[in-house]
Amino acid sequence: MKLEVKIQLLRFCSTVLNSIFMALGVSVAGCAVWILFDKGSFLSVISSVEMKTVGAGLLMIGGVVTMVSVLGCLGAQSENRFLLLMYMGLLIVLVLGQLFITLLLIINREKVEQSLDDAVHRIIVGYGGGGREDRLIDNVQHHGSCCGRTGQADWLNNSVIESLNLTDPDVLPCSCFKHNQPIFNSSWCSENITELQYGRGNMSYDEGCKEKLSDWLQENTLTIISMDVSLVLLQVLQLVLAVYLHRSFGQKASLKRTNRLVDPEPAQEAAGPPDGEQNYAYIDPEYDHMDPNHPARYHDDLHHGVPPPHGLSP
Repeated sequence: MKLEVKIQLLRFCSTVLNSIFMALGVSVAGCAVWILFDKGSFLSVISSVEMKTVGAGLLMIGGVVTMVSVLGCLGAQSENRFLLLMYMGLLIVLVLGQLFITLLLIINREKVEQSLDDAVHRIIVGYGGGGREDRLIDNVQHHGSCCGRTGQADWLNNSVIESLNLTDPDVLPCSCFKHNQPIFNSSWCSENITELQYGRGNMSYDEGCKEKLSDWLQENTLTIISMDVSLVLLQVLQLVLAVYLHRSFGQKASLKRTNRLVDPEPAQEAAGPPDGEQNYAYIDPEYDHMDPNHPARYHDDLHHGVPPPHGLSP
């Protein structure tokens, strides 16, 4: 394969991979923003240091991935070997960073899950103020068709329910019921108590939300790990392409220095000797009998009328 064709093919592959790389980098940054700043997610109430570290690491990786993709495209298009070296170095750093984030998620998955359980318990105890955390647990119970962390009995630990001195969870959040009719300024419902301060609820959920939240956390963790692994595999392929590009650019530069990239000009046709220079390879038919060792003698003979040898006339 010709060198120029090889370089063009490598450039095309590098551009395609860098485009995919940039898209994945933006996705990773989006996951990081969701982990760190989404107030409508349970991750926002988890106080786990590991989870915050994962979010910050993913945000940094997503931003660096975008810049590295641009750097790789510039290095490939401009045939700048120094930019390609920087690109390869940053790829190696990114691979190490992503492996660290992935291992951190895998090793500390149980800690993150425990932090989630603690956050749910804390929200249940303080439920009733109508704040953001109340809406979070209501959404989980409503969409997950569950009630409490492990079951309805968890709501007996709530500060409002404790003040009622109930032995059974007869009063529950309205989100614990499949059908409910809440009343104004109250998020509590009951099937048995008909006081005006509680709404009416039917068909309460018996299953706790712990398993639902655990499955949700595991799915999101696997999504993040899958994206990291995909990025690592893509970066390894990009690194290989960058090495080949760097080597090809070096070969092209070497060929240019030795003038072997440009096709040589066609050889000029053999020309006669310069003016004023005797061509001894040519013999005039008139003097084909001339003795090359004594040309002057032959000319003298002709001058004095001596006939040429062999019976030839002058």
